[in-house]
Amino acid sequence: MDDVPDLDPRRLLVFREVVRAGSISAGARRLGWTQPAVSQHLAALERAAGMPLLLRGPRGVEPTEPGRALMAHADAVAARLADASAELAAFADRATGRVRVAAFPSGAAVVLPPALRRLAEAHPAMRVDLVEAEPPQALDLVRAGDADLGLVFDYGSTDEPAGDLVVVPVGSDATRLVLPRDHPLAGASGPADLGDLADDTWVAGCPRCSAHLVEAAGAAGFVPDVRHTTDDYVLAQALVAQGLGVTLLPETALQAYRHPDVVVRPARRTRARRHHLVHRPGAQHLPAVAAVVAALRESVPAGPVRRTAG
Repeated sequence: MDDVPDLDPRRLLVFREVVRAGSISAGARRLGWTQPAVSQHLAALERAAGMPLLLRGPRGVEPTEPGRALMAHADAVAARLADASAELAAFADRATGRVRVAAFPSGAAVVLPPALRRLAEAHPAMRVDLVEAEPPQALDLVRAGDADLGLVFDYGSTDEPAGDLVVVPVGSDATRLVLPRDHPLAGASGPADLGDLADDTWVAGCPRCSAHLVEAAGAAGFVPDVRHTTDDYVLAQALVAQGLGVTLLPETALQAYRHPDVVVRPARRTRARRHHLVHRPGAQHLPAVAAVVAALRESVPAGPVRRTAG
């Protein structure tokens, strides 16, 4: 059809780099091109699209509404090209090349290091790059092709990883109650009842952890008085140690760091935090990705592979 834009995929990828960089000059540096050359490609892309795709200002550029829609397709093209490059590299030399892993902080601290050491010993020609990212960001990185694997978590409710990604369950860790040493419940035995802490102030975590705290407190009959919010488990424990609140933390976070002046107890009405690996469909057939998945599944109990509905 004559009215369908004929988009050059190379210009689409140039547009993606400029949007991600925030300016034409920064995008040109990332591409290793001159700024005029990048500007010419962007102008040609906008002519082909028949509408403006970027708003230009003194502080850089931002996509128009059509530009944001096009950006989603540009991410998909980049992701498919990354898959193609990795697959071709795997044919030439098995379990080599680069695998990018995005992982939540405590998982990165506890699960990743022993897995990465095994990989370095078993596959010295393979490179694994790690970046810390909370689950929503890790999912976005995988979908955009900027990470090959994501180590994420949920609490078994509506925040379960969804969409067109393959989800590999790789275990779970219990949620613990963290108290100051001089708290009245610090010396008690057995699991604590959260209802006994209805009058305490609380330290909340990341959005998923905060939602779990509110859910668990609601099941115990109260709304938690949240005074502090941080996704840093070291800071959360420091606040608790100073008597500024109590908190819920997963066992993995407590394995990564344990403040000497807090007391940790099991708690009723809390959910275990479930760990998952996520990747794009087909990525498991790439030898390097498969090697990383195997190493990570050795670090924690594994479950069957399943794909969630979109």
